[in-house]
Amino acid sequence: MIPLISIPKKVVLASASPRRKELLTRMNLSFTVFPSHAEESGDELNSLSASDQACVLAARKAEDAASRLNQDCLVIGADTIVVKDGYKLGKPQNQEQGAAMLQFLQGGWHFVYTGVALIDRKINYRDTAWESTTVEMMKLTDDEIKRYTDSGEYRDKAGGYAIQGLAAAFIPGIEGCYFNVVGLPVHLLYVMLQKYLSFLDGRQSGY
Repeated sequence: MIPLISIPKKVVLASASPRRKELLTRMNLSFTVFPSHAEESGDELNSLSASDQACVLAARKAEDAASRLNQDCLVIGADTIVVKDGYKLGKPQNQEQGAAMLQFLQGGWHFVYTGVALIDRKINYRDTAWESTTVEMMKLTDDEIKRYTDSGEYRDKAGGYAIQGLAAAFIPGIEGCYFNVVGLPVHLLYVMLQKYLSFLDGRQSGY
């Protein structure tokens, strides 16, 4: 299958997320996975908006991977944050936290922000952008929350749920990009990759 867009360099995904890997594969891009070791917390993040925080963390992940690769490549980083009533939710550390997040999110709407970063250290190229999706979650009983968290699906998921998994039954509607909620806004990434190629073309043309 011919890819919609061809990148003339090695492409690296700085994430161990199987969901991001699957979505990037759907674009038929040739890439390798090189997970980031970047720190995903810090007091300096607390004062940032959710969109800015997602972009900062995405860039931090991409920069960490790029600095350890020491290769001529394009690195993609991403980070997802769930927000409701001004509270930012990352990944639950245990089942209790997962249940608390679902209890908080159920019965209303929340926002999902994903920041995406592209870094090419050889040409000093850095770009970040973000996508936002509004998600509705139905009212859940304590038993439904327990059954869901007992499944283990909450693990490593921002907000403690996976819209592409069992939690799909809890989501009556979304406004915006579905793939953003999964963890990688495909359209946004496509636009960013086009921008990157235009930058490369400009360099080659001498502009």
